Amino acid sequence: MDYKETLLLPKTSFPMRGNLPQNEPKRYQKWFSQNVYERMKENRRGNDRFNLHDGPPYANGHIHIGHALNKVLKDIINKYYYFQGFDIRYVPGWDCHGLPIEQQVEKKIGREKKETLPKTKIRELCREHAAKFIEIQKEEFKSLGIIGDWENPYKTMDFEFEADIYKALSEIAKKGLLIERSKPVFWCMHDKTALAEAEVEYEDKEDYSIYVAFPLSKEANKALGTKSAKIIIWTTTPWTLPANMGIALNPETPYVLTSDNFIVAKPLYERLKEEGVVNGEIVKEFDPKELEGLKAVNPLNNRLSVILLGEHVTMDGGTGCVHTAPGHGEEDYRVWRAYGYEEILQPVDDEGKYSPIIVKEGLLPENFVGMHIFEANEKILEILGENLIKASKFTHSYPHCWRCHNPVIFRATKQFFIVMDKEYEGDTLRNKALKEIQNVEFTPPSGKNRLSTMVSNRPDWCVSRQRDWGVPIAFFRDKTTGELLIDDEIIEHIYNIFKVKGADAWYDMSIEELLPESKKSLAPNLEKVNDILDVWFDSGSTWFAVLKSGRYDAGEYPASMYLEGSDQHRGWFQSSLLVSTAVENRAPYKSILTHGFTVDEKGEKMSKSKGNVVAPSEVAKKFGTEILRLWVATSDYSGDIKLGENILKQVAEQYRKIRNTIRFLLANVNDLEEIKLDNPSMIDKWILSRTKEVFDEVVYLFGKYDFSKAFNILNNFIVTELSAIYLDVCKDRLYCEPLNSPKRRNSQSTMAIILKEMLPLLAPVLTYTMDEAVEHAPKVIKEDARDIFDFIYTPLAAVENPIDEDILEIRRRFYEIVDKLKKEKVIKDTLELAIETNYDKLLVDEMAEFFNVSMICDNIEGETLDEFHVGDEQFVVKVKKSPLHKCPRCWRYLSKEENELCERCQKALNG
Repeated sequence: MDYKETLLLPKTSFPMRGNLPQNEPKRYQKWFSQNVYERMKENRRGNDRFNLHDGPPYANGHIHIGHALNKVLKDIINKYYYFQGFDIRYVPGWDCHGLPIEQQVEKKIGREKKETLPKTKIRELCREHAAKFIEIQKEEFKSLGIIGDWENPYKTMDFEFEADIYKALSEIAKKGLLIERSKPVFWCMHDKTALAEAEVEYEDKEDYSIYVAFPLSKEANKALGTKSAKIIIWTTTPWTLPANMGIALNPETPYVLTSDNFIVAKPLYERLKEEGVVNGEIVKEFDPKELEGLKAVNPLNNRLSVILLGEHVTMDGGTGCVHTAPGHGEEDYRVWRAYGYEEILQPVDDEGKYSPIIVKEGLLPENFVGMHIFEANEKILEILGENLIKASKFTHSYPHCWRCHNPVIFRATKQFFIVMDKEYEGDTLRNKALKEIQNVEFTPPSGKNRLSTMVSNRPDWCVSRQRDWGVPIAFFRDKTTGELLIDDEIIEHIYNIFKVKGADAWYDMSIEELLPESKKSLAPNLEKVNDILDVWFDSGSTWFAVLKSGRYDAGEYPASMYLEGSDQHRGWFQSSLLVSTAVENRAPYKSILTHGFTVDEKGEKMSKSKGNVVAPSEVAKKFGTEILRLWVATSDYSGDIKLGENILKQVAEQYRKIRNTIRFLLANVNDLEEIKLDNPSMIDKWILSRTKEVFDEVVYLFGKYDFSKAFNILNNFIVTELSAIYLDVCKDRLYCEPLNSPKRRNSQSTMAIILKEMLPLLAPVLTYTMDEAVEHAPKVIKEDARDIFDFIYTPLAAVENPIDEDILEIRRRFYEIVDKLKKEKVIKDTLELAIETNYDKLLVDEMAEFFNVSMICDNIEGETLDEFHVGDEQFVVKVKKSPLHKCPRCWRYLSKEENELCERCQKALNG
């Protein structure tokens, strides 16, 4: 007789294979068409809030794997809070202004044509470009299963948003923190605009390394008691020598004069002698204060150079005598201004070419006008003649524009700055920001120190740009005094115009039209500021426009969390902190989480030239977005995150195990109508106790955003305990016991309890799969839930664990023997075995099931196949073959006669 028909085999419509690439888009489309996000808000109305404020990606190009990592991580955290019962808010957004979009427009229409177009037409084309890519990126993000307010995202180019950016700037200006001055800033010669620190990255560049002798003036020689001494400076930028205005010495370091009449810092003398920069012996040692305020002569143009003292002069290279060109260096400028000097030489135009100033000020011969500074280096060396002591070339890390990747320079131009060290409302912006950082929770914790260090050391923030596509610095300047007009009524009037017409109104409307009725008489004496704002100010104001404006359902200010890549310590985290602290005296976030960057499987940076770029769309087509999401969750995102074909295959295998476990649980509760634990077995209690321990730890780690550790623990539990032990052990009672046997129903109820909490536990990461599982789940699991979004995680009740570690250790040792017996082909199945023991913990009803053997007794006939001792050698565990016959129905060796049913199976069939 074939007993298969008598078994209660598992049944489920939940497919074994996910066919994710084909099926995910349909389910995602269903979520968005049903506006699941709104239902999620409704489901949690009135609960504790969590709002993650979105750091806006740039509206240019398709999304890359870094975008996917970032948005998936945000989605996992949002959903973690949602399934924990929080009322979440997530409004995605886009950064729309800035140079990259302007460059794309220029590339499309050509630079010449662009220069003939009015500013408003260029801005219109930029707006169209940004709008196009917002729609493209929005669909790409939605295709990753990211849930948020896609119906009302924020865009920094929306008219009211532009008005809010202007309003935030105005609030800062009213406090006296916005100033205009000539100061050296990073300047991109290719794009002809100032850059913020966050817009600069460092790449290798070959440069000159030169040592130049500056003869002392008569007065300086006299003060030192010398006749023709020369100070040797070292520089890597010969092109800045025409703008030299001083030489800085370290006030705490002794300097020496050599017998060949050269002056250098004493600590550097030996090294300079070895390098052949100086050859003479030391003839005099002196305090640099003896030369302070006296002059040397620039050998390039015979202009006088003031000798200054500065703490910034270090002894880790050069000569200890620093060439100072305040028009081309931040520290040069700082020490120059500290001495009270106002005049600054800056002879370079916005394209990086020498301007006519070089002739007017006698800095260089006329043939240098219009010459690019980098091309002028060699010609300058020629002019230096014998005063060029030594010249060589070397490669070093040099600032480049992050957009066009061309070298940048420091160039003093008139710019607008938000000042860090001016006192307002009781303290400086720098100090206030540093105090606010202490109130913020950082993941990883090292972020706190990193952001603090950057804020401590940063210069004033240059917020002006000389481009077309951005929010204008919409202030008027008094033609007579040159002062900015910061007037509440005018600001409010312009703000209201921008809300309706956008910032284009600054260019479309006349000064008189932009003024309120009571101020129109001022128009003839006013001029417009033509600069636009640094795009980092736009994104730094998003808290103001999104969280405080009331136009978005985005949650409270300050936000629960800001989450971006670790590069944003110098970018968005910092710009947001400064704008928020300047306006509201507080940080805009309660917590910051940062992640690393994606690299290939070898740990190398992804680049098109290397051919190692992994696109999110390719992963989705080949593996499915669930695999991408599981990759994010199982990766340690605190550092760089590796990604490639082999890694994705490993993640897909992890996914397969999780899916199969869910399927097994669904299939085996298919006929359960009520979850009811009525005197559950030891094995049921053991798995419920272990599940509670594991799930509690996983929830705790999720709450700490340590998803990789949580998944490591969860995967290990699913594979080694839930699947390999409990589900395997339960097959007999599920398939062979009578339909309503208490043992079977208790185990089904145990599985249902575990499954009901496993679904919302895994849903933050594997939302698609858990939703699919709910669709195929019996009513006992889903009850009245329409889908996974109607679930909420509830911690499991505590259950005392009746199976201690001793039993588990014995089971592990037993299975080592089983593996050996199978390899030696002594047995095919553990059910062929029996265990003889004098250990009372094993002589309990359920232990045979727990070990998956046919019997455990204190005395069994037959040969001992293997044995081991436990409990300080006082107990023995003997492994034998079962002396009984194989039951043709349950396959346990418990039948008295061959081909006969065991007693249990007879009862199951005959009632």
